[in-house]
Amino acid sequence: MAETGLRDFEDAKQRAAEAFGIGGQAGLPSNLEIDAELRAYQRLFQSQSQPQALRRRREAALPAMQFFAQFEPRLVGAVLDGSADGFSAVCLHLFADDPRAVAWFLDDQRIPYESFERTFRQQDRQAYSVPAYRFERDGLEFDLTVFEVDALRHPPLDRISQKPMKRSDRQAVEKLLSTG
Repeated sequence: MAETGLRDFEDAKQRAAEAFGIGGQAGLPSNLEIDAELRAYQRLFQSQSQPQALRRRREAALPAMQFFAQFEPRLVGAVLDGSADGFSAVCLHLFADDPRAVAWFLDDQRIPYESFERTFRQQDRQAYSVPAYRFERDGLEFDLTVFEVDALRHPPLDRISQKPMKRSDRQAVEKLLSTG
């Protein structure tokens, strides 16, 4: 995962199981264990490049958050938690009464994008899908996930910890940059 940019934990587990001839999920590490090992790998083998890649993405998040200000953006994922590397996208959660508003905004701004759906779990473990958009700017990938406005108070579960996902507004990201 650290060397190829693969970010799907389940896909990585499946590939590893196949490579070692293991059937099923028995004996495979948890997402938390994989995340801990990825961070250890970064400390050992990417100590020069990873902090620079992280800072570049955090710096890019600020103007993106300003650009999407009408959608109350929140930074999430590897750029927020500090594990971003050269493969990581800047991931933002956006909030709108009509999820199509983000696509309309991207169209109005003439930003080419890829659209898809992303599935999350809520605290009751119920799965739900929301629209998402991906585009590239200045050599970085930006990943936008659009939630209903009410979801600002109810973050989905993090795929690693299975706890409510951490999200930060623009001021918190500015603070991260000033202290890091």
